Amino acid sequence: MADSTFDNRPGEEEEDEEEEIDDSSYKTIKDAVLFAIDVSATMLERPPKSEDKKADRDSPTSAALKCAYQLMQQRIISNPKDMMGILLFGTEKTDLGDGDTTFQNCYLLSDLDVPSAQDVKRLRDLFENEDEAAQLLKPADEPATIATVLFCANQIFTTKAPNFSSRRLFLVTDNDYPVKVKQDKDTAVTRARDLYDLGCTIDLFPISRSDHTFDRSKFYDDLVYPSSPSDPDTPIAYASTTKNVKSGDGITLLKQLLSSINSKAAPRRALFSLPFELGPDLRIGVKGFILIKRQEHVKSCYVWVGGEKIQIATGATTHMADDTARVVEKFELRKAYKFGGDTITFSTEEFQQIRQCFGDPIIRIVGFKPLSMLPIWANVNKATFIYPSESDFIGSTRVFSALQQKLLKSKKMAIVWFIPRRNAAPSIAALIPGEERYDENGDQTMPPGLWLVPLPFADDIRQCPDQGENLKASEGLVDIMRKVVEQLQLPKGVYDPSKYPNPDLQWFYRILQAMALEEEVPDKPDDKTVPKYKQIDKRTGHILEEFSGAFDEEWRQQSKTKSKPISTGRKRTAPAASAAADDDDEDDVKPKKRAKKVKAEPASQANGDDGMTDQEMADLNDQGKISSLKVDEIKKWLKARGEAVTGKKPELIFKIQAYLDDKGFK
Repeated sequence: MADSTFDNRPGEEEEDEEEEIDDSSYKTIKDAVLFAIDVSATMLERPPKSEDKKADRDSPTSAALKCAYQLMQQRIISNPKDMMGILLFGTEKTDLGDGDTTFQNCYLLSDLDVPSAQDVKRLRDLFENEDEAAQLLKPADEPATIATVLFCANQIFTTKAPNFSSRRLFLVTDNDYPVKVKQDKDTAVTRARDLYDLGCTIDLFPISRSDHTFDRSKFYDDLVYPSSPSDPDTPIAYASTTKNVKSGDGITLLKQLLSSINSKAAPRRALFSLPFELGPDLRIGVKGFILIKRQEHVKSCYVWVGGEKIQIATGATTHMADDTARVVEKFELRKAYKFGGDTITFSTEEFQQIRQCFGDPIIRIVGFKPLSMLPIWANVNKATFIYPSESDFIGSTRVFSALQQKLLKSKKMAIVWFIPRRNAAPSIAALIPGEERYDENGDQTMPPGLWLVPLPFADDIRQCPDQGENLKASEGLVDIMRKVVEQLQLPKGVYDPSKYPNPDLQWFYRILQAMALEEEVPDKPDDKTVPKYKQIDKRTGHILEEFSGAFDEEWRQQSKTKSKPISTGRKRTAPAASAAADDDDEDDVKPKKRAKKVKAEPASQANGDDGMTDQEMADLNDQGKISSLKVDEIKKWLKARGEAVTGKKPELIFKIQAYLDDKGFK
């Protein structure tokens, strides 16, 4: 079985929210991204004017700068510890900061550092001030050699981000052969190899023009290496080469460029790395990832404004004794639980021993079951995507692939014992195989792997309350509603979360951005989840009116049918009376006592052998004292008339009133 089945890695892993996470098991990846944008005459050419509102109006260089601007805004919020810089090459000016002119025709627009509000402001001002942009983005007569650009990037990464675990060079250009002689190409390949030896990844973002299609094979196939399957920074659907982006094709230039860069700039961190035990003495290595997770607001912090400069306040917690106000040290504290009114205390060692009594973190297969046996309600927590890892056990990918394909073929799931980390509670989970998926363009959208779905224990399951006899929709109502659903289908019939950003988060970040960049605060958020009411009314308004009328009629008919009594008040005593009459041993049969007239006062006097009559219950209802009846008395009265007796007391009273209304009692 070939390893190529798992060439692509899952993307956008995020940390777990559970308590007591051992941070030592994680490797925090700080990303350093350097944009190298070509400033040549062809890159500065604007697309031809068009009356189309969606037509491109930015040159490729301007689109790349705007892309970097948007990415910088995103990373300030999502990755506040990552570095980002912008290097322009091919410019007439030469400046790497502090008057450094070592690398000719290279201009460091933004130094490689954690982005600040001033960096974002400078980029924004560059777009608004055309004179400054024209002076800065003036191409040189002789463009910078690609070897110089790579050597300059090497120096920037070495000095600014020497210890970063992820360093990337984003190269944006439309020149597919940036050298003149073969010697220059050899020099560029050597400089690129130096970057790879440094641990830096080169990502090429080629731009094609209307009169020229970018050809990688001329030069960049020897310069840019595809990521290997073992690259920990390779995101989902990572192709060996980035698709060409064509200038002049409407709004695709900026959007596609931003999409391509975002797909390569996503932060990555595995949730856990565990041994996966398939049988005795048979283990492989796997890593767990959370592919979808709810995004929360960034954590707030307190600042001190009493000094000359605003500073972040650092909080400290001190425990004090109630009786003496003495400061209690950490070693004096013990955890305690209440049991039967008593407080049971544990030392730190005892508590750790209790938490770790189930063994080390592991995923262990305990059996297999058909997939059809897994009910939809059996998921009690978020699912985790697991993927093979060769770091601890060589050959894990082949064994993992064989298990995944066998489970798919047999339509089975594995039941596993799962402990994600130390001090974590163990759980039973279903290991479900996931198929590899592609989009309409043939690009991978989901890699093959296994999904770990936590299952409930017996204590986690509660019995559903008895719903009784519910009313059911007729086929006619279902047919009408089917028309409504058909008219309100989403595009392609699939909900794409990437098209619907969280309006609450976007509004929160928009306010932060406006305050940090001294912009005008917007009046209202841009909520893309608001339904398009006019289109909905145009498509389904007349159908919904038809459904409303049919529903009301169906409700009246079924309610009337359900309210008909199926027994009489005297039917229950007939067997007893008949048995007494047929008993030969009895000489005399006691006559049936006349039922006393029931007053509508206490509930205990309102019940005879068979309960109250309809008129007596109606009188009690008119006096407003029906609620004084006991639940057992109400259920007995309803049951004698064939009504459902499920629900709480207010629901039962409502059923009595509905029954009396149908019988004509006012």
